[in-house]
Amino acid sequence: MNWKAFCILLILFFLLQSPILAQDARLSNINVSNTRDDLLIFLTLEGAFREKLKSAILSGVPATFSFNISLYRVRSIWFDKKVANIKLTHTIKYDNLKKNFSIKRSWKNSNPVVTQSFDVAQKLMTRIDSLKIYPLKALEKGRQYQIRAKAEVSKLTLPFYLHYFLFSLWDFETDWYTIDFIF
Repeated sequence: MNWKAFCILLILFFLLQSPILAQDARLSNINVSNTRDDLLIFLTLEGAFREKLKSAILSGVPATFSFNISLYRVRSIWFDKKVANIKLTHTIKYDNLKKNFSIKRSWKNSNPVVTQSFDVAQKLMTRIDSLKIYPLKALEKGRQYQIRAKAEVSKLTLPFYLHYFLFSLWDFETDWYTIDFIF
């Protein structure tokens, strides 16, 4: 086989492999709203529960999703000014003896939510509803603002280097998503 044919086969291998392996996680249903006092965000993480991740969770390995949400005041001449930076974590752990899922969300109360339904657990892990980002009284009227959001699966350290084997197949991170608005 000549060199050109080998290169073409190699390129085809990588091009055809990518769509099969890629199960892109993405943020969706991103909405910005407000109460009388606060700026709120709602969002959903889709495509996060890949088969390897589901298998690992059902075998008792905890998983943590991290959400990074930032609020910027847009400035035309200078760099945008970061007004708020919020990092949230959602952690899921399956108890094989009790046959239930424990979900802890850092922005909710300190008690974890316990459910026996994996569907309910997935919804709790992938949704953020009514998260207070910033008080409205601190925003300047007529100014342009931007919210940037991103999600990722946090790497957990397991004993005996097991994290290299288990987590390399389900690490992911979404792109940054932005919403522009004028207050």
